[in-house]
This record gives sequence, C-alpha cells and structure tokens, in this order.
Amino acid sequence: MDKNICAYLCSGCGIGDALDMEALSEVVSGEMSTECKTHECLCGAEGKALLQADVAGGVNTVVIGACSPRVMTEEFNFGDDKITVRANLREQVVWAEVKPGEGEEPPAEAAEFLQETASDYMRMACTRAAKTEIAEPWEVETLDRTIMVMGGGLAGLTAAKEAAAAGYDVLVVEKETDLGGKAKGWRQSFPSKAPWTDLEENPVEALVAEISANAKITVKTGTEVARIAGAPGAFKVSFKAAGSTSEWDAPAKVTVDQQDAIDKGEAEDPNAGLQNYMAEDSAAVTVGAVVLATGWKPADVSQYEHLGHGTVKNVVTNAEFEKLAKEGKVPANVAFIQSPGGAEHDKDFPYCNSVTSMVALKQAQYVCQDNEEGKAYILYQHMRTPGHMELFYKSAQENDGIFMTKGNVTQVKQSGSMVKVAVEETLLGEALDLEVDMVVLAAGMEPTTLHENSINLAYRQGPAFNDLELFDGYADSHFICFPYETRRTGVYACGGVRKAVTMDETIDDATGAALKAIQCLESTDRGVSVHPRSGDTTYPEFFMQRCTQCKRCTEECPFGALDDDEKGTPLPNPTRCRRCGTCMGACPERIIGFKDYNIDLIGSMIKAVEVPEDDDDRLRIIVFVCENDAYPALDMAGMKRHGINHMVRFIPVRCLGSVNMAWIRDALSAGMDGAMLLGCTYGDDYQCHFVKGSEIANKRMENIGDTLSTLGLESERCATNQVAITDYDKIPQIINDFVEEIVEMGPNPFKGF
Repeated sequence: MDKNICAYLCSGCGIGDALDMEALSEVVSGEMSTECKTHECLCGAEGKALLQADVAGGVNTVVIGACSPRVMTEEFNFGDDKITVRANLREQVVWAEVKPGEGEEPPAEAAEFLQETASDYMRMACTRAAKTEIAEPWEVETLDRTIMVMGGGLAGLTAAKEAAAAGYDVLVVEKETDLGGKAKGWRQSFPSKAPWTDLEENPVEALVAEISANAKITVKTGTEVARIAGAPGAFKVSFKAAGSTSEWDAPAKVTVDQQDAIDKGEAEDPNAGLQNYMAEDSAAVTVGAVVLATGWKPADVSQYEHLGHGTVKNVVTNAEFEKLAKEGKVPANVAFIQSPGGAEHDKDFPYCNSVTSMVALKQAQYVCQDNEEGKAYILYQHMRTPGHMELFYKSAQENDGIFMTKGNVTQVKQSGSMVKVAVEETLLGEALDLEVDMVVLAAGMEPTTLHENSINLAYRQGPAFNDLELFDGYADSHFICFPYETRRTGVYACGGVRKAVTMDETIDDATGAALKAIQCLESTDRGVSVHPRSGDTTYPEFFMQRCTQCKRCTEECPFGALDDDEKGTPLPNPTRCRRCGTCMGACPERIIGFKDYNIDLIGSMIKAVEVPEDDDDRLRIIVFVCENDAYPALDMAGMKRHGINHMVRFIPVRCLGSVNMAWIRDALSAGMDGAMLLGCTYGDDYQCHFVKGSEIANKRMENIGDTLSTLGLESERCATNQVAITDYDKIPQIINDFVEEIVEMGPNPFKGF
C-alpha cells in the first residue's frame, strides 16, 4: 500500500486551551514529515466534512490527535481500506494534567511538560501510522455450518433447538440411550412466572419431542465424542460407543492399516496418530462449532462423616431425593441440611449456590403435597433466592408444614427407625434435636469438566481445557466479560458445565451459547476474530526461516491456537486464534507479528519518544497498558481529572502477554528511566481477558529484572501492576508512586549512549 498520510489535530474539549497547537503541528510536519491540519472540532459536521474530503482526495492513512481511541470510533472510521491511528491528547494528556493543591502555584514548566507529552504522543502516532499495514482477512478453504451439541439434557436440547431455528444444521451427541439428561428425572420445576409461588410442570419431555421431530437436528444417542481435531469452521469429530474404555472404539471398524497408522504416529506424537486415524475414519464428521452441554454431577458429601451419608440409613442427597419424589416415595418428615455444619461452621457444601437453596424449598413442598401432616425442616447457614424467587421463598415461609431456621448441624445419627439431627446456634436461640424419616443433604453441582475429559481435543496442548482447577472446573475463558466462551475458540459452554443454574436460567444460557456458536461460524466465514477482539482482520504471521523450535509460543498460547508440524515447527490455526499476541510476546527470535501490531512497530514507537538528557525533572517512564481494563481505567482517571505525572508515556497493548521483553530492553537502551506493565488481575481472582496474559507477563518481567541487575541497573526500574477497569481512582497513585521510586533512583546511567 502506497501511503498518503495526513495528521489532524483537534483543538476542542480544552485541548487547544492547554496546548500550543501551532508548535504541536510543527512537530508533526517538521520532525515526522507528515502533513498536519488543525480544526476546532473534528467530530463535528465541519470537521467530519474536512476529513471526508481529504480521504476522497487520496488520503488513505489518517492520524487523529484528539480524544481517546475508545470514543468516536464511527466518526473516525473511513473504511476497511483506510488506516486510522489515534493519539489520545484529551484523556491522557490535557485531562491528566496534575493540578496544583489549594493555594499552590502550578510549576513554571507545567505548560512545557504538557506540550512535551502531547508531542511524544503525536510522534508515536505518526510512527505507528507509517509502520501499520492493512490486513487481509484469513480465508478458509471450506466452512461447515453444522453445530455439534455435546449433551442431550435441557441445556443441549435448548441450544440445538435455537440453532436450528436460526437455520443451522445441528448434531446432538448424547452418551445415554435417551434424551433429557438429569432433568428427565425431576418431578417439577421452579416457578418461571408470576406470582412466582407455584411449582410448574417439567418442560423436558415436551422439548425432547420437539427435538425428535425437527428435520434440521440429527441425534446420536449411546455415543460419546472420541476426539475433536481441526479448528472453527472445520472441526473433525470421531465417536465411540458410550462407556467404552477404548478411545478408538468408534462405531466404524478400524482397519489394520489404520491401526498401524495410529500406533506409528502415537509412538512419535500422540496427536499425529490421532489425526491419521481421523483423516481416514469414515465414521468421522465435520462440524463448524461445538456447544458443550455435558452438565454436572452431584458433589461428593460423604467426607462429612458427622452427616452420615453412606453410613446412616435414609440420609440421601438432594438429587437422590428428587428421584424418590418423582416415584411418589416422599416420607412424611424430612430434614433438608443446606450446610455441612460441625467444624465447617458457616460454610456451604462445595458447589452450592442459590440453586441448592431453591431445590430445598421445592422439595419441602413435595413433603407437604404428598403427606397431609407432612413436616419439612430446612436447616441452613445461607438461604439464597435471587430476584423474583424471593416470592417463592416467602410462600414457603407461609406454609405451615415448612419450618426454616439458620443453624449449625453437629450430628446426624440413626435412632431406631428414625434419623436424629442435632442442631446448634439456631435463630431460636436454643439447640434442636429433630427426629425425622429422612435427611436430605444439599449436594452441589460439580461441572463434568472437573472430573472427566468431556471435550477430548486433538490439540498439542492436550485433550482438555488447561488449568480448570484454578477456576473450580468451569470452562469459561472469562466468566464476567465473555460468558459461554471457553479457552478453545469455537467451543461454547452452557448449563451445569458452565455454572450452577436453574432450568429457566439453563434455557437462557443455552440460547446464548448457540448464538455464540453462530457468531463464530459467521466470523470465521468473514476471516475475522470472534472474541474478544471481535471483527479483527489481523492474525499472527510467522517468519519460519528463523524459528528455533523452542515451542514457547505453542506452550504459552492460552487458547491452543498452535499445533506442531511433523518437524516440530509451530503450526498456526488462524481460526482458533483470538489475536491476543501472547505468541508474539513469547518469541525470543521476534519472528511473530501482526500487520498493525508487531515487535518493530511498538519498538519504533518507543524510540520515537524524545528522551531529554541530564534533567531530573524530565525523566521518561514507558508504561505498557492492557487495552481491556487498564487503558479504559486510565481514560476514566483523566475524565475525573485525577492527574498523572508528566514523565510517563503510555502505549496500549492487546494484552500484557503480548509484551515482548525486547521492548523493555529497547526502552532502557534508548535512555528510558523505567518501564511498567499495567494489566488485568491474575490468580484466584483473575480478570485477564486472555486468561493467562498478565500472569505470563509478570513472570517475564521477573526474569528481565535479573538481567538488569547483571548490567548494573536496578531491577526496580521494571514493575508490573494489576488493576481492574473500576480502579480509575487507584491508577494515578500506582503510577505516580512508581515515578517517585524512579526519581529516587535517578536517571538511567545508559542515557545518552
């Protein structure tokens, strides 16, 4: 692309009042050799007319020095064949100016400092524009639009129904001989409409009938998925008979030649043998996307010995009681224990939430419905009934047959033909000794992904989702921001495998997962990223001639987007990629990059920052800022006029995982006095949109800190910090404290070399 670059400075929103626009324009036109125009309101009618006229006249690369790139996106969008680069002069320069305290005078150099900051951002923007190239979307050779749903319970059947209603062919795979899942064994369901007090008919049987009659839905029962290979738009799936101990026991026979290929490949690479098998297996099918609806299992409660499950007769779980209730075998006096009590005082059973609370309320009604003098005792530490279900809770309170109290259950033991329950610290202020016919323990809903490999992927990174133990076994890649999306692109979770849900919530959940699967197919067809960078036409490109086969990119990719070829060289799967750039940050040879985001581009932006020499008031600190949480939080800090030190320069990055340590070395060798990474929280409360990016970046920074020490530089010149998007009040202090530490250390001794 022959570039015709023009820069535009907006003087609106106070920018022109705080900056010398003429001097700023001279930096762009003089130092950066880029034509520059100034307007009082670029997003207004006249400003947009100016921009559109220039674009029509041949300008194909536009640099906008104005507000944050997170706003006015449509106003400054000139089409897919044009490049637009934004310099944030409003939120992160003018609005981020440090205001003097009450009664204080601003520093004499305040205006000069502000001008220097704005000039650096325009230098970086012009550099970025010069280095950015337009990406061509990735074109898939073939695209299969079939959606495979794993699981034939309420979640899976709903997802299948909704996908079919949208016009897509659906394949449902269920390991049991019948459809319906666990919900098939439930007597009634929670209320789903006003007055929110009455139990309703179980909808599963009607749904099964609807699915069976739908011509767009194919059902395989008594079948499990043996393996899934490939990528979105072209997943290759093979099957095995349900319950088979052999992963190759597929319905079709394996020939001797096929088995030889498996054995030979397995000896060298487990995936190679698998792929040889699947390439020749006539029973394998191709699908475009997968909905994972494999459900949940009741959590084990036998470890709570004082509650007697497995040792005391008539102590059952809530799932076991529901089966008895459907068979009409409900005793007259039942205690429902919601918390383990004993030494686990004030805790719930594992994987319990509002669903188990509402199950107890539902099953207590069974006791009263089936027995004229029935008594149900609900013993809890926490009772949760969100939203309209509070009315369901209150209706149970008004039922004379249902007794509820907060209390600590200390023992459950046999008492003749009855079961005796001892309860302390009740709301009544006195201990209780209940004799009942049956005790029901509120076993939680553990996702199937916690204990079994329910997805069976033929990926280099292994057959399951990585690190699920960190997230209680649930499969979401980012529960808050990207529901339904797992750590494998094109696979979407719903129902009990994603979280503990009611039937009503499951229906919503499954509909969302079906829509995500459809979005994936359509985005793959257009050659763009699905999420979180939806619509991104770029994808990582590899200069394989310099690849050393270190495998860091394949190992660190959070989404399994890279396999290995037969020689051990990285084998990209662009439709699996989410464009985070973690592979780029991992590569020591710097051979991975995107058209608009690569090692050279960001490195050149760093070098574009003017680094004054021998001036303690003009030190320079570069901060790489995650675009997902930290960058918007910085913008909000600017909107609040919190003030950020003038020595700092921000560079937005796709994810901290994409930060290559070469950038840190470039910054320090260019005379920068410090470098910080500002990204999402990781660990138990992880918020990283790309799952592992912040954690990986932190480890890299620890290693480079050791390297700096050997060079005689303080390792403290490099730092990482985690923030949430809501931390706009904290970010200025975090940054300003780091600046003070750098000032105390003094200038970079390599400055000027």
